[in-house]
Amino acid sequence: MKRTAILIYGFLSYAIFFGTFLYALGFIGNVGVPKSIDTGVEGGWLAALAINGGLLAIFALQHSGMARPAFKRWLTRFIPEPAERSTYVLVSSIAFIVLFWAWRPMSASVFHVDNETLRAAITAIYFAGAGLVLYSTFLIDHFDLFGLRQVVLQFQGKPYREKTFVTPSLYKHIRHPLYVGWFIVFWATPDMTLGHLLMAIGTTGYILVAIIFEERDLSNALGPDYRAYRARTPMFLPRRNRGVAGAKPARSAA
Repeated sequence: MKRTAILIYGFLSYAIFFGTFLYALGFIGNVGVPKSIDTGVEGGWLAALAINGGLLAIFALQHSGMARPAFKRWLTRFIPEPAERSTYVLVSSIAFIVLFWAWRPMSASVFHVDNETLRAAITAIYFAGAGLVLYSTFLIDHFDLFGLRQVVLQFQGKPYREKTFVTPSLYKHIRHPLYVGWFIVFWATPDMTLGHLLMAIGTTGYILVAIIFEERDLSNALGPDYRAYRARTPMFLPRRNRGVAGAKPARSAA
């Protein structure tokens, strides 16, 4: 019964995550959702700045804090270890849902693109960024990253082992294609408002800081293999002198 409950919990957490991810694309892109980044009741900009900044801070603290090895060790004192990743995914999704619900629009325009062809091109780039995010997760094992592999293995009575460190496809050329995808999602818009700019700056700053801690954890866990990979492979933009194909990639916490 316990194994079945953990399996159901893992799949439910994943379903909530995937629905949240799809809603996030509509929320940030102002398309197909009842409440987006630039819609809703608008109040004073100072109050909106304080509320939105607080929401971004809460998400950043949750997202990075729960990814730290020390927190994982503490958490698994209270929940089964196979459910740890699913719990991280579930709480991250809830943090995003709270952000969607409580976000205050700041609709003052920073820039607006009138040309329809250019608007369509920017929108296409936006969805290409979303595709890059999703594609990058599959390169490093989507189902392990979001906790499904762990709960399926425990249901089958098989031990969980960390995936081997490899650098498939994009990871041969840059260390963080997933984050590049998120940068595109947050910045590629034909209608940049103050609220959208706040989210873009806040999330970009968070990612840049989180990478420092993430790569430190990976260096400690993977040792010389990861440090050599990091030394020869750029973070975000490929260079002409590429890394060696046989190196090994990192699972991103994002």
